[in-house]
Amino acid sequence: MSSVHPTRWLRWFINPFYGQERSYWRAVTACFLVASTFWLLNALNKTYTTRITYPLAWRYDESRFIPVQPLPTEVPVNVTGRGWKLLRRQLLLDVKPAELTLSTPATTRYLTARALRPALQQAMEGLQFNYLLSDTLWVELDRLVSRRVALALSPATNGLALPYDARFEPAQIIFRGPESKIRTLPNPYPVHLPQAPAGSTTGDIRVPIGGPELVQTNVQDVRVRLLRRPMVTIPVEVVPELLDAPTGRTYRFSPARVQVQLQFFPEDTVGFRPEQVRVQLHFGQFTNQDSSLRPFLSEKPAQARGYLVLTRGVKVR
Repeated sequence: MSSVHPTRWLRWFINPFYGQERSYWRAVTACFLVASTFWLLNALNKTYTTRITYPLAWRYDESRFIPVQPLPTEVPVNVTGRGWKLLRRQLLLDVKPAELTLSTPATTRYLTARALRPALQQAMEGLQFNYLLSDTLWVELDRLVSRRVALALSPATNGLALPYDARFEPAQIIFRGPESKIRTLPNPYPVHLPQAPAGSTTGDIRVPIGGPELVQTNVQDVRVRLLRRPMVTIPVEVVPELLDAPTGRTYRFSPARVQVQLQFFPEDTVGFRPEQVRVQLHFGQFTNQDSSLRPFLSEKPAQARGYLVLTRGVKVR
């Protein structure tokens, strides 16, 4: 019986709708629309207390200051108002943002609810501002400054100097942005070349100028003309080392020292020491016509760009 009663009730409700004409359904639909409209109008005329997000507009000297972090564009608040006003806020229809003025942008790091309340109350026409859902609004601005710096090629990825110099057009560029970032820029500013700069037959390439976030430059790229760098040749005399020689004997070399020439860029000669160069001889490998051993360079400084062993043969006695 418990399963029969719900079925009868359902049939009792649905039976009147069977076999009706289209005009009947139009009348039913119109009744529902009219009832829904009256219900909606009645609901919008009531007063509600709810949470919304209200837009903000910041006022500061944009020619002297710049936000380091994006400024908040809205703030969550609790308000009381009629449904019509709340609906307009949700649909963003003629909503006046709350204007917040920063008189000392460089030193202001936050705004409290007490500082925000007057601007919110003045902007909320038809809404009663109750309280903020967050006690503090964080901001960060910095002075907007400019700095002119020279350009230079950045070193290779391994830290060594590049085998060429460069001329830049323009020779200097202007960076503009937050003072905290502009102050830390190196001078000269390093320009990173592409992996294959020799692809230009004339030696001229265009290189984009990068920079930190929020920092702008007066040019997007610079023209770089690559130039061959001069080398410094340093002669070194090294006592050779004998490898694979029988033990228990004393050996003498003629000549006693091997003459070697190393090539460096001028800035790489500062830390050079002759002890960094090693020359070795393989005992028994007589490759020269005078039965002498050919010396070979087994160790050299990483900064050396080239080398030449001037002594062609060493006799071992």
